[in-house]
Amino acid sequence: MANKGKNTTSDTQADPETSTVEAYVVKNPEAFARNVARMLEELGKAASAWIEPREKGEVSDTVSEPMADMVKTFSKVGEYWLSDPKRAIEAQTSLLTSYFGMWSESLRRISGEDETPRAKSADKRFSDPDWEDNPFFDFIKNAYFITSDWANKLVTESEGLDEHTRHKAEFYIRQITSALSPANFLLTNPELYKETVASNGENLVRGMHMLAEDIVAGKGELKIRQSDASKFVVGENIALSEGKVVAQDDICQIIQYAPLTENVLKRPLLIVPPWINKFYILDLNPKKSFIKWATEQGHTVFVISWVNPDERHANKDWEAYSREGISFALDTIEKATGEREVNAIGYCVGGTLLAATLALHAQEKDSRIATATFFTTQTDFTHAGDLKVFVDEDQIASIETAMEKSGYLDGSKMATAFNMLRASDLIWPYVVNNYLKGKDPMPFDLLYWNADATRMPAANHSFYLRNCYLENNLSQGRMKLAGKTLDLSKVKIPVYNLAAKEDHIAPARSAYIGGKLLGGDVTYVMSGSGHIAGVVNPPAAGKYQFWSDGPKDAEFDDWVAGAKETPGSWWPHWHAWIRAQSDEQVPARKPGGTKLKPIEDAPGSYVRVRV
Repeated sequence: MANKGKNTTSDTQADPETSTVEAYVVKNPEAFARNVARMLEELGKAASAWIEPREKGEVSDTVSEPMADMVKTFSKVGEYWLSDPKRAIEAQTSLLTSYFGMWSESLRRISGEDETPRAKSADKRFSDPDWEDNPFFDFIKNAYFITSDWANKLVTESEGLDEHTRHKAEFYIRQITSALSPANFLLTNPELYKETVASNGENLVRGMHMLAEDIVAGKGELKIRQSDASKFVVGENIALSEGKVVAQDDICQIIQYAPLTENVLKRPLLIVPPWINKFYILDLNPKKSFIKWATEQGHTVFVISWVNPDERHANKDWEAYSREGISFALDTIEKATGEREVNAIGYCVGGTLLAATLALHAQEKDSRIATATFFTTQTDFTHAGDLKVFVDEDQIASIETAMEKSGYLDGSKMATAFNMLRASDLIWPYVVNNYLKGKDPMPFDLLYWNADATRMPAANHSFYLRNCYLENNLSQGRMKLAGKTLDLSKVKIPVYNLAAKEDHIAPARSAYIGGKLLGGDVTYVMSGSGHIAGVVNPPAAGKYQFWSDGPKDAEFDDWVAGAKETPGSWWPHWHAWIRAQSDEQVPARKPGGTKLKPIEDAPGSYVRVRV
């Protein structure tokens, strides 16, 4: 029996090369064929979901506009290389030389002359071992990297391009190279290939079914699901901090959160979130919630919850958002607490609106905002990052034409733009996982929030794009609000200016330069990570770090070089700064006080409206 067992074990030990080959061979052709037929059926449903709203006139494609802009941009790059035949030949020779070198290396590997172990790629798209171990997939991967690097060099080494054109060309190259990665295609991705063979194509049936569902959910546009949305309900297992809506108008609700301490700081805290996303990024769950943490530190927290606008809000511009948003919130706080002085926080575009409002208040002698904190906020848009790619006169005019029809910019358009900034992380991994692997995405509160899109009122969005990204009027002292020309240097109150080191939406350099325009004392702090994780970083998590106390009046790079690095969250540092401005305390206040009757429980009804 012992010998028999030994022989059986020996017999079942497969040759490694045979095992590798078998992983790519269909075992059940009949089942595979059936699933291919089912996949084509589901693909037909997806095509119908795409075509039907276009036939009815409910959706009009605008793909030609960005494509035309991309061709126009690349033509300017091409002009540089084709204007000199010698230069063009050198560029072609460089690419061909790299290809020949790769081909020779592949031949040596196949013939067994080169047995050097391949280092695993740091790029997570190529994590499967066969990207290194299988000569075919290794060849495809290397060809992709060589071509991508060559295309990038064509842009970076082009002379005579204006800054905006170069920026757009670099952005478009990144989009193309991300889209054409061999990891995104069934026949060129070993993991997808093996999974398809192992399941006899069941993954593709599930994937095409999900594709059809996502096109239906997008009403004719592809709405890629990044998280399992069925697992989250706002107010039930997300945005849970206890509070009341104590006031509302056409464009916002004002939420006051219940106290968690016996005494609170005398100055209430007003949070002005962006209207491009929903406020509950600051209240995802009790462990991550900045709102809950702030109430635990003794703040009386008020939050503006912006309306998810429709055609009725088409003419609500920046003045409306300033007056009916921030000023309305200040009036509400005074009624609820009896206090005129508040500490205010503005996040992203909410911070830009807050800065503009502060400049307006400085002229109107309105001193109710005693301190301001900016989370990843830009007031100078010179170094505004990749979002500037979408902003020039032609593109803004196109957006304005589209908004004239409905009175707003559809939320999916802005969501797509933000996802494109990190396409390799926020688009293509989900295309592969959902539609090629046929797997449901994992439930993730942050990605659920990211997909919970908001619309933009036409007047508001047009003002923002033109005055900030296109003309940079706020930093130049040319922005007008309520008939007054705004001057940031007249803002004399203390400011805590938080940036995030890896922010791709409001770059740290941009936030730093913008902060220098203010006329008061500005404390600049730079957190680790990006636009979201750099802000939503609770102390208990022990993650990342922040930099502070850099040299005064230094250039950005010198400030970074001289700043003090502290492990962990910046939240306690900010709270200490707030208390250093005013530490006076009063008994805790209930939402609404004695003058306002609560309308409904937090997080309110405005935030629940989905698009």
